[in-house]
Amino acid sequence: MAIAAPEPKAELQPPLIGERRVVIRDVCWEAYLQILDALPHSRSSRLPYDAGVLEITMPLEDHEFYRSLIEYFIRTLVELFGMRIKTMGSTTMNYPGLNKGAEPDNAYYIQNQPLAKGRNVDFAQDPPPDLVVEVDITHTDIQKNRFYANIGIPKFWRFNGKVWHIYQLQERVYVEVDASPTFPQVLKDWLYQFLEQAKEDEIDAVQSLRAQFQQFD
Repeated sequence: MAIAAPEPKAELQPPLIGERRVVIRDVCWEAYLQILDALPHSRSSRLPYDAGVLEITMPLEDHEFYRSLIEYFIRTLVELFGMRIKTMGSTTMNYPGLNKGAEPDNAYYIQNQPLAKGRNVDFAQDPPPDLVVEVDITHTDIQKNRFYANIGIPKFWRFNGKVWHIYQLQERVYVEVDASPTFPQVLKDWLYQFLEQAKEDEIDAVQSLRAQFQQFD
């Protein structure tokens, strides 16, 4: 029997680092949809909804720095491994049957890219994204591991500003693993080195990642 990995703890941060969060409880599904409809599509905030709990997350600079760089990291790996990708970004993924609405930092179809390419995804019929990424530097009231496991996301990456957690769905729960099943040859140190180098120069970080891959290959 697979044992579910515990929810990782957020790093303690000074105010205005990572994210601002507002939690509203006892929000019914219809009210959640009304709130979504009332907000502009171009908003930067995320509104995950989990069985009556609505958390409004407003990303700040550190959050967006890591989110964008992890996206860069993934897209570079996809290119180096000769894979295909459909990027969903923070697309709202509503599952009314589960009473859940997801707005991840980034989501991707990779293995299932052929099923999703060239059209809009219908979450009522199509499989969920193969990989979801969340940056949670501050505490979130939504238990993201349980949340995304219930939706059926096969691979889930979480980063809290210091630690990269890689989860794989096994028997309907997430088990923490040492390497992502999407890129099994990639060591965790690669991401840490990439993020650290990108603080000085993002182009140099990508070039170093390519060099690491060539040495490995």
